[in-house]
Amino acid sequence: MANKKTSISNIVFFILLLAADIIIYLFLGVSQMDYEDNYDSSKGEYLSLASMNSWQLIFHFSLIVWNIFNVIGLIIIVRKLYKIIIAR
Repeated sequence: MANKKTSISNIVFFILLLAADIIIYLFLGVSQMDYEDNYDSSKGEYLSLASMNSWQLIFHFSLIVWNIFNVIGLIIIVRKLYKIIIAR
């Protein structure tokens, strides 16, 4: 019974973790829309760092870092699943 309880708590934990991840992506995506709305071609090429103000740079690099964290997390999850499948 304790094993089932642990399993349910793990499922709830991962669902909450996934929901938090999606909320962070939504926040960073909406924050990037500021750049889309206020892009000025006289300040530089589209998506160049020179054409962004400081807040846009912060959100841009935050999204890159968050993508890296997610790729690392995905690699860890795939590795654990691989070990579980191979262990059978």
